[in-house]
Amino acid sequence: MSEEPNPITELWPRVPAGATDWLLELCGDGLTGFLPPALPDAAWVLNAMYEHEQGPANVSYHEHRRAGLADGSIAPDIVGGVDLDEGTVSTGGGLGRARHPGPGWRRLRWSELARRTGDPAVPEGLLPSYRCFPSVKRKGSWPLGIVPPTEGSLDRETWFRLIALLTAHSPAGADTRCLAYYNPISVGARDYADLHVHAGRLGDAGTLYDRYEADFSPANLWAEDRSWVLCTDYDLWATKVVGPPELVGALLADPEIEAVRLPWAH
Repeated sequence: MSEEPNPITELWPRVPAGATDWLLELCGDGLTGFLPPALPDAAWVLNAMYEHEQGPANVSYHEHRRAGLADGSIAPDIVGGVDLDEGTVSTGGGLGRARHPGPGWRRLRWSELARRTGDPAVPEGLLPSYRCFPSVKRKGSWPLGIVPPTEGSLDRETWFRLIALLTAHSPAGADTRCLAYYNPISVGARDYADLHVHAGRLGDAGTLYDRYEADFSPANLWAEDRSWVLCTDYDLWATKVVGPPELVGALLADPEIEAVRLPWAH
């Protein structure tokens, strides 16, 4: 019996790690993703968060988990005889790919939560991360009625919308030649010098999200001509997009994507 074709191998074959040399020279270490400066402009595309239609529950993820552990409805997380629940806080945040959680949930925009709480969407001097919205959390844990953004990956809906905008603002459209880099942490590499770099068409970028062995969108995606570059850092809740002002303006104006300028992280 023949094996099924692997879309990532066929559409996005691996290329030599040297393809990232220019990013290494421009950005420094890319262990969690190469974070480039504005080329010449930049915006941050924020990962999606969701709120239950009945509103935030008056209980945190941590309180919910502790109650479940106490009554036996939730099994303890034990690895190698070590109880991982001891001394840790269940924040509610996740890592890697995400998508709309389904019926009963709606997209909660960062700007809406900022107006509601008085917290800035992204505090000055910081990057979009777990440090945002401190007043929402109770002892570090989010309300059970909110699904916060995940770290290290764009959510599925934002990824596909972003690819559509990149396609519209690239001269070759879907045929734009691109390269994608997955940081070593996201692919579980033992050798951090073994860089996973792939080359393909922008029109086939959906394959990178849905079919790759990593549970993350690429750490970096860039046009072969370097006219635009994306960086989704492993530790952040957003993707930095650098490129021409026309592209950045389209991101900021798009009704589906939520993007912001961060002058201190330009």
